[in-house]
Amino acid sequence: MSVTATRLDPKFKYEVAAHPGGEEIKVCFACGVCTAGCPVSEIDPAYNPRKIIRMVLLGMREEVLKSDLLWLCINCYTCTAHCPQNVKFTNVIGALRDMAVKEGYVHPRFSGDVDEIDRFMLKLRRDMVAAAAKEKDAPAKADPQGLLDQVTGK
Repeated sequence: MSVTATRLDPKFKYEVAAHPGGEEIKVCFACGVCTAGCPVSEIDPAYNPRKIIRMVLLGMREEVLKSDLLWLCINCYTCTAHCPQNVKFTNVIGALRDMAVKEGYVHPRFSGDVDEIDRFMLKLRRDMVAAAAKEKDAPAKADPQGLLDQVTGK
């Protein structure tokens, strides 16, 4: 992807930072810890949280907001947990998704579908934690697949 200076929007990073969830984006110094720990980037090498942040900071508004990559984040918060600058990338993705819908880059119904998936994933995570906490003789290392099977009733 080539960067054309005339297409850059220098205000974009400020708009993202002003949007709920995007407040910390400007403090990212591109260390890459977010990408290194991201389970999605392990499955799809095209998904790169650090690159998305850099594109926002450079002002690549259209490229970011029309990208399908915005919708791959599974809201696991691994990036947030490891970020030395406390950039809450999961929240930044939420802000970018909202902006993409409001600016007409994505059909609003698609955003609703993603919100539903996000709510399901949050409930699933909470149920898994509750199931792990209930096990009296839980091994030192929890079996995520076993917990998932227990929560989903498989």
